[in-house]
Amino acid sequence: MPELPEVETVRRGLAPVAEGRRFERVEISEKHLRFPWPEGFVQQITGRRVEALERRAKFLLWHLSGGLWIVSHLGMSGRYTVFPHAGGARGLGEFYFQPASAPERGPHDHLTLWLDDGTRVVYTDPRRFGFFDLVEEPANHPMLCHLGPEPLSAAFGAEQLAAELARRAAPVKNVLLDQRVVAGLGNIYACEALFVARISPRRKAHTLSPSGRPTLRVERLVAAVKEVLQDAIRAGGSTLRDHQRVNGDAGGYQQQFHVYGREGESCRRPGCSGIIHRITQSGRSTFYCPRCQR
Repeated sequence: MPELPEVETVRRGLAPVAEGRRFERVEISEKHLRFPWPEGFVQQITGRRVEALERRAKFLLWHLSGGLWIVSHLGMSGRYTVFPHAGGARGLGEFYFQPASAPERGPHDHLTLWLDDGTRVVYTDPRRFGFFDLVEEPANHPMLCHLGPEPLSAAFGAEQLAAELARRAAPVKNVLLDQRVVAGLGNIYACEALFVARISPRRKAHTLSPSGRPTLRVERLVAAVKEVLQDAIRAGGSTLRDHQRVNGDAGGYQQQFHVYGREGESCRRPGCSGIIHRITQSGRSTFYCPRCQR
């Protein structure tokens, strides 16, 4: 499932294309996604201007004129592709779009947005686990209202995390995946951050901060989470199967993995002779080096 870096990569690709543009035409497939399409979805968003594209955890938020918001989630296999207008190739920030006309709608294309400059944005989702909703206040959405702080914001810090860890007897990796503790962090980046912080994913959370006050280990973990996420965003996220940028390119962070997916391989930390192990925690694969992660 796409995690924070993948969704942020998509947001950064769509923002320069869509912000300030109006939905001239909207088309949806007859198939529902994870949930049925909101009632009157096409009619409610057609003609509205995109004021801003934001991200909350793993959710993409389209702020439309008139106070309406689209809340969307990529699910397991969702992706957006941008097909520019007939003016040809153009560079937009760090993204480059090839001049091409959009193909006819494919069997897994479930939403097509025609912008008022001729650009077409297509949402494709073979497994149909993504979803779209319409709300007036996204913070009150049932999937958003209980989320914890954004990990790249000042709200996520050693003091806040120490207090959360002190109350938990579960393994620290499980706690990091609790979206009420930190929003948007997923399995891949929790494994990678724990490696960078030199903390075993099996370690009981409360042992990192028995008093509930920040410790060196907690400070190191907060810094590692931020570092790993920022590096992944710069690389365009991780493409293991379905993730792609809006221009069709794959992400590149998977080439930098320290532990994720590297079971049986040598640890990449200089001076460490450990071998990467894989264990299962709460039904998910965890990768770590038992020699240098304690």
